[in-house]
Amino acid sequence: MFERTKLIKNKIEHLCKTIEEHNVHYYCYDNPIISDSEYDVLMNELLNLESMYPNLITEYSPTQRVGSTPLESFNKIEHSIPMLSLSNAFTSEDVELFNKRVISSLLKKIDLRDDVEYFCDLKLDGLAINLRYENGILVHGSTRGDGYIGEDVTANIRVIRSIPLRLIGDFPKILDVRGEVLMYNVDFENLNNYNIRNGGRVFVNPRNAAAGSLRNLDSKVSSMRKLRFFAYGWGKIIDDQSAPNKLFKCQYKTHDSVLDWFISLGLPVNKRYHKVVSGISGILDYYNSIVNDRDSLPYGIDGVVYKVNSLDRQEMLGYSSRAPKFALAHKFLAEEAVTQIIGIDVQVGRTGVITPVARLKPIFVGGVTISNATLHNEHEIRRKDIRIGDFVVIRRAGDVIPEVVYPIIDLRPVNTTPFHMVVSCPICSSSIKRIDNEIAYRCTGGLYCSAQLKQGLKHALSRKAFNIVGFGEKLIDKLVDLGYLKSLVDVFRLSCSDLMKVELVAEKSATNLLRAINNARKPSLSNFIFAMGIRHVGEATAIDIANNFNTLESIIQASIDDLLSVKDVGSKTAESIRLFFSEEHNIGIINSLKSIGVYPLSDEYYKSNNLKLLEGKLFAITGRLPDYSREDIVKHIEDNGGRVTSNISKKNHYLIAGESSGKKLDFAIDNGIKVIDQKAFMKLIDL
Repeated sequence: MFERTKLIKNKIEHLCKTIEEHNVHYYCYDNPIISDSEYDVLMNELLNLESMYPNLITEYSPTQRVGSTPLESFNKIEHSIPMLSLSNAFTSEDVELFNKRVISSLLKKIDLRDDVEYFCDLKLDGLAINLRYENGILVHGSTRGDGYIGEDVTANIRVIRSIPLRLIGDFPKILDVRGEVLMYNVDFENLNNYNIRNGGRVFVNPRNAAAGSLRNLDSKVSSMRKLRFFAYGWGKIIDDQSAPNKLFKCQYKTHDSVLDWFISLGLPVNKRYHKVVSGISGILDYYNSIVNDRDSLPYGIDGVVYKVNSLDRQEMLGYSSRAPKFALAHKFLAEEAVTQIIGIDVQVGRTGVITPVARLKPIFVGGVTISNATLHNEHEIRRKDIRIGDFVVIRRAGDVIPEVVYPIIDLRPVNTTPFHMVVSCPICSSSIKRIDNEIAYRCTGGLYCSAQLKQGLKHALSRKAFNIVGFGEKLIDKLVDLGYLKSLVDVFRLSCSDLMKVELVAEKSATNLLRAINNARKPSLSNFIFAMGIRHVGEATAIDIANNFNTLESIIQASIDDLLSVKDVGSKTAESIRLFFSEEHNIGIINSLKSIGVYPLSDEYYKSNNLKLLEGKLFAITGRLPDYSREDIVKHIEDNGGRVTSNISKKNHYLIAGESSGKKLDFAIDNGIKVIDQKAFMKLIDL
């Protein structure tokens, strides 16, 4: 009996590997070596064996691509290395500036004698994802999200046939693969035609169809839609636990060589359109050739991507807080349309900048319906002579905010008048003025202006600042309008009764929010600096300043020269920081925060005292939790070193069960997985 089982197990493993090899030929090399009917014979043989011996089914078997039980919601996954977006270029001049910046930066570090070598690729119009492989097995897949935290879409990832459930060849212990999920044009048309016939949803474009399919809570629906995947990059790679990335860095010197390695692992890459070129002429020639071929492609693209090919040089160039400095997305020319301006409003930003915005007759352009477009500032409006009632050309390129390009004078209605900037803030009635010869007008109301206060608080309480979970934008708006929040200090003075006077908050939610507020009283120094909303100080600059000075007192007392000694801090940023801490009002707020126990600790303290109570523990969640949202629970788990899975398996250590728990609870009980409720979980993390 044992020998027979062993033979069957070997046969199943052989079929799995054979099918995986054919998938590689089909999806990686676009060169199938057997017919579809022969492939189906192999799959049916595997299905028959697994139906007779279900105990021999593995999680990476090709048969396990069927959809699973619908999810209640998507859990969150934090990216080990951020998935940053790319800087955009829309003209050849933009690309030339990028090339000059690359050369200038490299010349500071190496003797650069030849043109820079670039790796060129298509910018696929789909959804960016991260695939985590551990010991060659697909563990989870997640969306890009905000670049730091994405949604766990593993169940839907597993039904995409071009994504291997198990890698082949020489794979590392841990590999994060970045790439794009997309839908081919023909599959998009077939999907919409099917939905029209059956009364289903009609998608606007292939990108929306791909995104909607990948984020569908029912993976059985996703499995019926033909999604594809192409890998183009990577995140975390560990090939030796004692020396992460050591072998990887020794073996692979260029971006294109890594993608060739991906192919050997069974990962599909879009090699047909990859090209390594030299210098500015090479990348512009590549762009022009793709523009000519664009209409013949079987899928949508919205530009091309250039990356410095040398991995050593990529490391030299580094990253800004938002994007790598060694890469650029060269977008296609923007789409334009004509519509009419029905009004001009002004908006007040966090720093008081007054921005005029055109209200438009809704128009479909660039794949979306546009009803507002920026007018930038009064100078631009006068330069272009834009008036209410004008028919105007609207431009939208990629994710850039739509803008009014120019008015069509021949269509201008009679009796239109030139635009005049408001003389006072539309929110607080304070006067507006230009500061330091800036083009933009600013409201002088400061924190007296509720618009500035609201935007400032939304910034200060965000994830990269005080990170108060559950303190949403609508709640901030309401509390400011009711007079409960007049400054950041008031956030930490809120009571349960204050919160319950707001329609949005019930007693349990108020209690949880107060707990979150209390837990935020000792932020890291970099988060605190970022929360202050100092002009020109982004997340990366805040981290550099915090690491350089270590204490808030040192930053407050720092001179311009001291600040200029910090990496990437220029004169404008240094002057802005010095100005912020020289204003009595700002120091008053900091002192008031300190008096109620709100004060930052050094980033080094958090690094050395970062106790991970749930390190290595795997959680699943089911049912409705009485006092916390799923997002709150997931954040607590991840902050304490644990990880959350959308589905449950024997690998899970805990199941957090709420009301109306589903099949996950039955599975946990049957398989000896520890089941705890919300209260027990809070005790587990000492809350």
